[in-house]
Amino acid sequence: MDETVMAANVSGHCQADRGTGAKIAPSVKSEAVVMDNIAFEPNLQKLTKKLRVKEGTRFAGQLEALVDEAKPIARPRAMYRVAYVDSRDESGVMIGGGEFHSRVLRVNLDGVHRVFPFAVTCGGELHEWMRGKDDLLLRYYADVISEEAMRTAAADLKRHLVRRYGLGRSSTMSPGSLEDWPIREQRPLFELLGDPEEAIGVRLTDSMLMIPSKSVSGIRFPVEKTFESCQLCQRERCPSRKAPYDPELYRKRYRLEAEQESEPTT
Repeated sequence: MDETVMAANVSGHCQADRGTGAKIAPSVKSEAVVMDNIAFEPNLQKLTKKLRVKEGTRFAGQLEALVDEAKPIARPRAMYRVAYVDSRDESGVMIGGGEFHSRVLRVNLDGVHRVFPFAVTCGGELHEWMRGKDDLLLRYYADVISEEAMRTAAADLKRHLVRRYGLGRSSTMSPGSLEDWPIREQRPLFELLGDPEEAIGVRLTDSMLMIPSKSVSGIRFPVEKTFESCQLCQRERCPSRKAPYDPELYRKRYRLEAEQESEPTT
């Protein structure tokens, strides 16, 4: 895959990284690495099973035709930065000069110094292709294919971080995934990344949603024990759930000491 290391508001000529061949633009801050040549080979059998499409039906033929359409135009992308935790307080953390207000994130980053802010996307090409489908069923199929492209970018990014930085067990958190970390903190995250719209074509709306819609941003960090935001989310029947809800986890691990002390005793 091609990697380009970019930086916002810099001047001067790019230099080559001897180890990876990536282009590095000089910056007084740090560089954002862009991965924009990620291969997408959707698994038709997996998609058929996920969408509960019966083989041999016209729906199976429609799905196969959409996969054939998507493959040549798909350009999933990813970007990330290496960033460092500057300081912490009880309810938040400062990373790379940006303030993030989340008790859960703050506790998860206890003892952590280096983190990886990131954004991954299916790419604008698939987003526009998906939006161009007038038939509701075909648009749903295209939506799922686009999500698979985004997941491919996320998986490629994770493998890259393991290879390049020796990152072991790790977890991610994203603004808006929990009430504890509101979606409005997409803004400082995007500022920390630099310019995701220029780098990989992802922009924020006024309501802090991302376009293309099949995009994810967040912070990846090393952990001793795997954490999923789903463990703190009470939403039922979530199709994206990765772990069961743990009703005791917040109280045991994330609650402020002052809150615990103020609880009435029985």
